[in-house]
Amino acid sequence: MADRVAVIVGAGSGLSAALARRFAEEGYRIALAARDTEKLANLAAKTGAETYRCDVSVATDVDKLFADVAADLGTPEVAIFNASRRARGPIQDVDPEEFKAAILTTAFGGFLVGRAAAKLMIPAGQGTIFFTGASAGVKGFPQSAAFAMGKFGLRGLAQSMARELQPQNIHVVHVVVDGGIMNADREGRLGNERGPDGWLDPDAIADTYYHLHTQHRSAWSWEIEVRPWIEKF
Repeated sequence: MADRVAVIVGAGSGLSAALARRFAEEGYRIALAARDTEKLANLAAKTGAETYRCDVSVATDVDKLFADVAADLGTPEVAIFNASRRARGPIQDVDPEEFKAAILTTAFGGFLVGRAAAKLMIPAGQGTIFFTGASAGVKGFPQSAAFAMGKFGLRGLAQSMARELQPQNIHVVHVVVDGGIMNADREGRLGNERGPDGWLDPDAIADTYYHLHTQHRSAWSWEIEVRPWIEKF
């Protein structure tokens, strides 16, 4: 168990932290990657994780990340892509460079991470690659075109990779997080106005990820949605 490795890319608080805790509890060595690694210090201390600086929109950064993780911890058995970026505003006003940056992070970054993970997992003959999606990946919202394009692209990437890699014993999963995830900031600002299950519990989502990773390959899921029971479809 000590040699099992999980990489979380685009790590931060909330879901990423819950995933780090969940896989660490199961004996995995954790690698946390983000552009700002200082924010990961507390989580790394609690989970025994190693931290790595990485801009997911830069191919050399992503390739170096996976090379370093393999050298430091071992070949990843699990890779989770959590990174995303938004460029909000009316379509006629949104800044093209901000829009481009959002697509590069959310969709192109997913490709780079999926590619790097596959390069290590295919020779190993096993692995799970997760892409964290959102409501925006199945329905575009007003003034959020960049996020919709990025998440739609990420979903297409995951579906294509699943069909290509699952016959090689690499499980590829797209998780549609259809609702808001509870965090300390939301709890402080909004209290309990949505009721006890108004927000997704990040620990509950992490349980779902771990279940998907441990699914028997005779019954693999390539996509699943998670949402509060009161959330509208």
